[in-house]
Amino acid sequence: MAETKTARPTIAAHGAEQLPEVVVDSYNAEITDDEGFIGDRASRRAFREIVERWRKPLRDLGEDPFGDEPSDRISKKSLDELLAGGHPEAAGVVHGAIEDFAQELAGVIRRFLKLKAWRGTERIVIGGGFRASRVGELAIGRTAVILKAEKIKVDLALIRHDPDEAGLIGAVHLAPAWMFQAHDAILAVDIGGTNIRVGVVRLNLKKADDLSKAEVVRFELWRHGDEKLSRGDAVERLVDMLKRLIGRADKDGLALAPFIGIGCPGLIAEDGSIERGAQNLPGNWESPRFNLPAVLHEAIPRIGDHEAAIVMHNDAVVQGLSQTPDMQDVDHWGVLTIGTGLGNARFTNRDPD
Repeated sequence: MAETKTARPTIAAHGAEQLPEVVVDSYNAEITDDEGFIGDRASRRAFREIVERWRKPLRDLGEDPFGDEPSDRISKKSLDELLAGGHPEAAGVVHGAIEDFAQELAGVIRRFLKLKAWRGTERIVIGGGFRASRVGELAIGRTAVILKAEKIKVDLALIRHDPDEAGLIGAVHLAPAWMFQAHDAILAVDIGGTNIRVGVVRLNLKKADDLSKAEVVRFELWRHGDEKLSRGDAVERLVDMLKRLIGRADKDGLALAPFIGIGCPGLIAEDGSIERGAQNLPGNWESPRFNLPAVLHEAIPRIGDHEAAIVMHNDAVVQGLSQTPDMQDVDHWGVLTIGTGLGNARFTNRDPD
């Protein structure tokens, strides 16, 4: 697929600071120390490395309860089952890993709260694939206890929606709700370092005009991390997924808004290019000659009778936006997404008009 340098006009700037309901104070913050990026200590990979460290002394004794299964191949479901009633030593390894990871995550949060843009944060919502397991929930809960014991005044909360859906539902908050009044649903894309998710998000504005009842009614997930492919291949697959969902929405009798909301890793420039932070995606997505919104507009110029408008923002920002209706009791809040890496964003609620 040919590279495109500039995006078509859109209803809002890509990667905007001012969004309809919040101001994005910071996102994609990259905090470093002598050991590298702080966020790398609180990723899915970091948790698996901690599991491996706990297994090593048992393996050296020939008593590894996990057998020969590599630590990065043990499923979340298997880890959850061990906690519920598995081999005592295997469960002990998991408990040890939860404690160590919680200490690391607490340290990461302490560093974020020292950033100027994060000062005064009242609540942090935790999302990402790690949250979608009992092990993840316990690690996050233990982190909350550690921070409270240190008298750090910030609440931790689990993101309300399923992590596979939160990054899609958040896309409805990239544009003002009034723009969707004549429509039933939108198309949303959540691009991650391992998976690409595409969905039809029903707005349900008659049930709740704050979009708190928005729900994913059609969904496709592609695990691109298991394949070796080019950027062009990935984008073509994404286009195919979107076109299938447009067809399914039509069959379902859903009036799609001429809008596609996208969450994508990295620092998103106003023109829709990615300045940095997309290193986990297939191929070079940070090329100044590549512009995903423009490429998608070329492939899908119209939805229904209208020209398609496409808005892209950072994936952690979009996942956090899914929580906006639940954050009205605080002024300043943030999101951390624990997955291939650690996504982050911090918000200030805007005063309603």
